[in-house]
Amino acid sequence: MADTVEEPQLHNGTASSESQTDQHPTSESLSGDDPKLTDEIPEMKPELTDAKVEEVQSEANDLKPEELQPVVIDAKPEEVQTVVIDAKPELTHVNLSPEENQIRSTEGDQGTSQPVMKKEDEGNRTFTMRELLSELKSDEGDGTPRSTVSPYSRESASQAAENNPAMDLINRIQVNDEEGRSRQRVLAFAARKYASSIERNPDDHDALYNWALILQESADNVSADSVSPSKDDLLEEACKKYDEATRLCPTLYDAYYNWAIAISDRAKMRGRTKEAEELWEQATNNYEKAVQLNWNSSQALNNWGLALQELSQIVPAREKEKVVRTAISKFRAAIRLQFDFHRAIYNLGTVLYGLAEDTLRTGGSGNGKDIPPGELYSQSAIYIAAAHSLKPSYSVYSSALRLVRSMLPLPHLKVGYLTAPPVGNSLAPHSDWKRTEFELNHERLLQVLKPEAREMGRNLSGKAETMSTNVEKKTVKVNITEIVSVTTCADLTLPPGAGLCIDTVHGPVYLVADSWESLDGWLDAIRLVYTIYARGKSDVLAGIITA
Repeated sequence: MADTVEEPQLHNGTASSESQTDQHPTSESLSGDDPKLTDEIPEMKPELTDAKVEEVQSEANDLKPEELQPVVIDAKPEEVQTVVIDAKPELTHVNLSPEENQIRSTEGDQGTSQPVMKKEDEGNRTFTMRELLSELKSDEGDGTPRSTVSPYSRESASQAAENNPAMDLINRIQVNDEEGRSRQRVLAFAARKYASSIERNPDDHDALYNWALILQESADNVSADSVSPSKDDLLEEACKKYDEATRLCPTLYDAYYNWAIAISDRAKMRGRTKEAEELWEQATNNYEKAVQLNWNSSQALNNWGLALQELSQIVPAREKEKVVRTAISKFRAAIRLQFDFHRAIYNLGTVLYGLAEDTLRTGGSGNGKDIPPGELYSQSAIYIAAAHSLKPSYSVYSSALRLVRSMLPLPHLKVGYLTAPPVGNSLAPHSDWKRTEFELNHERLLQVLKPEAREMGRNLSGKAETMSTNVEKKTVKVNITEIVSVTTCADLTLPPGAGLCIDTVHGPVYLVADSWESLDGWLDAIRLVYTIYARGKSDVLAGIITA
């Protein structure tokens, strides 16, 4: 019958890191800002381990790659992305805002068991974070300097540090707590290595990239009110290093990704200004380049959506809807790459909530194609409920759910219309396909057939009387536990509209949505319910819609 058209499967096999921020239903990004009503919408950034230098050194072999992210280039981006800064959400009025936790990615090979700084020039050897820490300890202790640890002399590193403006910024950083100072010493030590490396080979894009990471991580160690150096000074210098690294190596995905995060952090410091608008546009351009280089990065797509969401708050009103709809497409693409990416799921809910608010306030664009505000609110609630089901312990999602739960078509998750063939006859003529109501809950997708009424004659008063027929009709029913896959499909054997194929253990079920936009909602809802079931969280979803 109809051939299923598989959507491009962008596989990002890693579970996304956890972090959040909130306001409206806010969105989650991959950065450490406070979320608004968000899925886990924060942008994700890498974190240095908080262990003291001595502890890090002794446990270096056991540390996960994520814990050494700031100075790593051979750790997989996914591994770095799992470390996220949790931002506490703030529920503002009825606004759900995105969570912002940026994950800085680092290049790497899957087989790397220990983060390493990579030097590609022939005269240099690869050295690990543990070796850097060992040398740092030998510098501070009474042991003999371990000259075998680094290919560069201390004199060379020291000279590079003294003459480099970026090193001057790092050396002027003041951290109040002991753990922060230990972390910053490691960062400064690694920065001197990269300064020396670049002095020897100005075209070493790996060293430039790692140095940019050091500057970006150092910016996180600086308090917001610091003046010399300021957080913005360090981020600006990091952006320059990323720019140089990508000029030398235009295919450096991680550099574009982390560069976009640094630009986003700078934009946030500038509020709703023209300068902020320009920075957000730069950030979206870099996320676009990152996705072009690594099309299966759900984190980059999520962050791209967040940047667009922020940009939509600044651009002129006539441009806002276009930017918002582009953001929706990025969040949706992220989810379809990674069905359990709760941050992107939540962020999509928050951006739909915001669109509903705007549509209700302005009356829409007036082109006749606008989705009614009530439907947008309901869609928003579906994604937020799904995010909560996947991550029930996440307070951001719980707060947002309390706000939007009443917008669901309880006791169902989704109710709407689909065109279906007679049960068991998907090859039936188009005239036999009927547009009927369907209900989706945590257990099944069920067709709802209204009883047919027929005239039975006239009663004693002479008025026509009708009665419902009691003939039981078979209905389309798809149990969630029996689903194999859910895809769009296109075939001339299907009636006009947007085709949907639900493959089950009993065979495929074909349905047709009224429009491709309507199909997106059904496709996501069914996939999310199945993902929740596959993750063993169906009871959470059941509690939301049946309580």
